[in-house]
Amino acid sequence: MLSTQQKAQTQMDDSLQKFIRKHTPAIEERLNTLLETETSSLTLRDAMAYSVNAGGKRIRPLLVLATLHDLDVSSEDAITVACAVELIHTYSLIHDDLPSMDDDDFRRGKPTNHTIYGEAVAILAGDALQTLAFGCLTKLSSTPAEVVLQIIHLLAEASGLRGMVGGQVLDLEGETKQLSLLELETVHINKTGALLSFCIEAGALIAGADAVKTDKLKTFAHNIGLAFQIRDDILDVTSTTEELGKTVGSDETSDKSTYPSLLGLADAEKRLKSHQQLAKSALSILEKEESLLGLFADYIVERKS
Repeated sequence: MLSTQQKAQTQMDDSLQKFIRKHTPAIEERLNTLLETETSSLTLRDAMAYSVNAGGKRIRPLLVLATLHDLDVSSEDAITVACAVELIHTYSLIHDDLPSMDDDDFRRGKPTNHTIYGEAVAILAGDALQTLAFGCLTKLSSTPAEVVLQIIHLLAEASGLRGMVGGQVLDLEGETKQLSLLELETVHINKTGALLSFCIEAGALIAGADAVKTDKLKTFAHNIGLAFQIRDDILDVTSTTEELGKTVGSDETSDKSTYPSLLGLADAEKRLKSHQQLAKSALSILEKEESLLGLFADYIVERKS
């Protein structure tokens, strides 16, 4: 028989799953509408669609929508912003998997883009997804122009040299080196955390959140970004290729510093829980009994793939 606490947790989990089931089809539909842009190469469009539709959990676009939900604001443009970050994320995965980067053969349980379309087309598909992301942001219709510019600037920062790409370079440079915990966190604040932070901050911008709420939401985003990567590192050691949908043990093969390698598995788990709690504590500013962002924090920490 379930305890009162277990019943409450089940109800909250149901709320999150209901939110995911409600919004994921709309995200999928908008992504594929964006991919219908005219092109002189059907091969290029097929390669783009292959990775976009490869079965991702859509955590990043859902976080944009969850932020607006928790701030009690609706926006016609939110789903386009949500899809823009997913396009950037997908392009980064295509490039991450290339032989010159992580050299992976599988992503989300399917052959990686370059194994199907070749390296040249995979690189260009990634490039095209990146530019498509920024292009669709120029067509936002219900958001004030100054806010649109802020969102475009924020995505450029999060995905570029001071964000994801910069973090990827730090990650490559860290191979075969013993990084300190601070150095490892710097890698992942940029490589993984920057795009996740964009999702929360962009939602706050669209909602017109005040400075106090925005600051607390940034604290949430910072901690959940680190938690996301710690969980990834743990799964790389504890999961299987079938469960994870990609080759496990790749961090060890590449001789990368990870949270388990630096701290040990038990302490990596403790640090994961610490960031989870710090993230959820920041959400007290929302004054909600049940926050979707809080539920997403639990989902990210407890995910199996």
